[in-house]
Amino acid sequence: MTFQDCFPIWDRLDADQQARILGNLAFRSVGKGTILHNGNADCTGLLLVKSGQLRAYILSDEGREITIYRLFDRDLCLLSASCIMRSIQFEVTIEAEKDTEIWVISPEVYQSLMEVSAPVANYTNELMASRFSEVMWLMEQVMWKSMDKRLAAFLLEEAAIEGTSALKITHETIANHLGSHREVVTRMLRYFQSEGMVRLSRGMVQLLDEEKLRRLQDDRA
Repeated sequence: MTFQDCFPIWDRLDADQQARILGNLAFRSVGKGTILHNGNADCTGLLLVKSGQLRAYILSDEGREITIYRLFDRDLCLLSASCIMRSIQFEVTIEAEKDTEIWVISPEVYQSLMEVSAPVANYTNELMASRFSEVMWLMEQVMWKSMDKRLAAFLLEEAAIEGTSALKITHETIANHLGSHREVVTRMLRYFQSEGMVRLSRGMVQLLDEEKLRRLQDDRA
């Protein structure tokens, strides 16, 4: 799979624009846990995922994390090039959740293309709107959803991503995704276990009753 296969608007660029991108393109293979971008002062470039999984999160003054979105194969991360989008005022960290292969597009080259190419500008605006929608959805969850519903939704999402109901994940990691404390997550998981929805073991959460978790997630009460 080549960069040309993965970049959504490749065929809408002219030959010169394509050559400029390829001439300023870097390919990286990074291990799980690698920090690829760390805050506004770090203008890494645009990250296009070839394979693997990335996580974008923000960090509170108290050191608590909360995931704002995740990136999978063929996804493009704009916030890692926040220096070309002056309106972005919050600090975002991008971390590899799994061993990942990415292409890094030069921020200077991409910004110059945005200025002359309507397809690039339109695509960028659409992607930013999509990311903004994800952040707004997250805010809605944090403000209006109880912790048990958010945790149920996260476990179901994680099972769908991993393709298994046996999740190798720590309580600390779940807390970081949800912007909560490990103790809160542990207490809630123990409640789920008492209700027969999960089974807990060291570094593992086994989903036993996904339908019950789904009903909890969807319960509006």
